[in-house]
Amino acid sequence: MQAAFRRPLSSTSAAAFRSIRAYRQATPIRVRFMTTTQYEFILTSRPADGVGLITLNRPKALNALSTPLFTELNAAVKEFDKDDSIRALVLTGSERAFAAGADIKEMKDKEFSEVFKGKFLESWSLLTTVGKPIIAAVSGYALGGGCELALMCDIILASPTAVFGQPEINIGVIPGGGGTQRLAHAIGKSRTMELTLTGRNFTAKEASDWGLVSRVVGEGEGEVVKEAVALASVIASKSAIAVQAGKEAVNAAYEHTLTEGLRYERRLFHSLFATKDQKEGMAAFAEKRKPTWNHS
Repeated sequence: MQAAFRRPLSSTSAAAFRSIRAYRQATPIRVRFMTTTQYEFILTSRPADGVGLITLNRPKALNALSTPLFTELNAAVKEFDKDDSIRALVLTGSERAFAAGADIKEMKDKEFSEVFKGKFLESWSLLTTVGKPIIAAVSGYALGGGCELALMCDIILASPTAVFGQPEINIGVIPGGGGTQRLAHAIGKSRTMELTLTGRNFTAKEASDWGLVSRVVGEGEGEVVKEAVALASVIASKSAIAVQAGKEAVNAAYEHTLTEGLRYERRLFHSLFATKDQKEGMAAFAEKRKPTWNHS
């Protein structure tokens, strides 16, 4: 991580980073871009225990999000989501582009009735229905639909080369895959309004300063993917049922009033006392040993 991107860490954050660094030192991660299911526009792999990796693989088009690509992405996400051995996902693209946007050639001749009746872009939101955490590892361009795709993920890590933006205004439309809504939730109304109405791109440092990305990872080819896999490995080492509850609780903060959100959080907290992992986790803490999760 470059000095320009460093910010003071709380003791909790520092401990989390130490856990990730310790994992990377103890477990060298060799990210292999291989696929177990036959896909044309994506690659899937399992680079670490409990971690599924999906790589967008349409390099000539800078990973432009065509319907066939999104169909494959949704299929891969569903496959990993139903696999109990996978407890966290990483989504990435190439060094040049996470995803440079939607496939404009595919949509330029569409008419209103076609996009409205066909519920165009509705399938893009499948990622947000997945119970397992998804980490976006962003290098290069994440523009338009690419930025929206990253926003659908639970955590965003970015390389210093990452460039974000919602430039749809420049082609006579606005974001249609959640950009105006999710970006406003992440960085506020005023900045989102400026970016939406001007189409200006913004840097990884700006994204970090505004709180859009969790952090900017050091330079070097593949570093952001390695860091994302290491982070996913740490998450995958926790109780899967508690992780899912934590994800639901945080997401509820964006969908409920504070009072409703607090009530929902308490209900999730209470419900975890019906799980084996709550019993094991607290017993292990009291006995000063490492817990053995049952994930139930």
